[in-house]
Amino acid sequence: MIENKKKFKIISQRNPRIILPNTLTIVGVCIGLSSIKFALDQNYGLSIIALLFSGILDTLDGRIARLIKGTSKVGKELDSLTDVVSFGVAPAFIMYFWTMNELGKLGWLIVLIYVVCTALRLARYNITTHEENALWKENFFEGVPSPAAALLVMLPLVFYKAEIFFFDQYQILIVSALFIITSFLMISKFPTYSFKRITIPRSSTIFLLLGIGLYFGLIFVYTFKALFLTGIIYILTIPISYFHYKRKIKENILKPSEDIEETEDIL
Repeated sequence: MIENKKKFKIISQRNPRIILPNTLTIVGVCIGLSSIKFALDQNYGLSIIALLFSGILDTLDGRIARLIKGTSKVGKELDSLTDVVSFGVAPAFIMYFWTMNELGKLGWLIVLIYVVCTALRLARYNITTHEENALWKENFFEGVPSPAAALLVMLPLVFYKAEIFFFDQYQILIVSALFIITSFLMISKFPTYSFKRITIPRSSTIFLLLGIGLYFGLIFVYTFKALFLTGIIYILTIPISYFHYKRKIKENILKPSEDIEETEDIL
């Protein structure tokens, strides 16, 4: 009787860990798809906010999976597939409905190229691995990641919703240029910060948390202005990340942890 009880199992201990991050991924893609529905209703403000929440969930699902040791091959593939929808298809449709349709077939071709580049970028990311002696490379992506690319191509719409000033005369040219440049950056090997492994002195953790709280406070109060500023700051980090990467290549080593102040891994 006791032996039978030992053999009796309902589910493995690992399965519940996999469910939570995958659930966040599914919720994220549902919100990402909903942004297209909002754009169809010409509610572009809600479209932007929906993609913002989708991006937050995309950031959380992978980190939670690693934290609770619930990573899986299915989760990795699911995450990439949903990213194509949330940060490839959704921004393309939103911007097409907003302004790219004015270019007719050319506008549709440009957004198609963007979606294809998103898929190619994610396919390459899935097969990218780093050797143990070069783990510092995990701090960098090859090319612009898809969530950041979605923000970049939607910057003109965010700027428009921020109501700083209007630029109707050059709007279609700016949007088209951003689509083309961002598509190229996604499939390029240009190094950009991944923000996966950020360590700070433990004594400074409270100030970082204060900064995060302040940032999200600005997002809630000045949503579109704060998002536009975020996009501009990210653009400025692109050349910085390039030179930082080149310097790391020359050094080829990381500074030993014992030589620096005690740090806190925050991401």
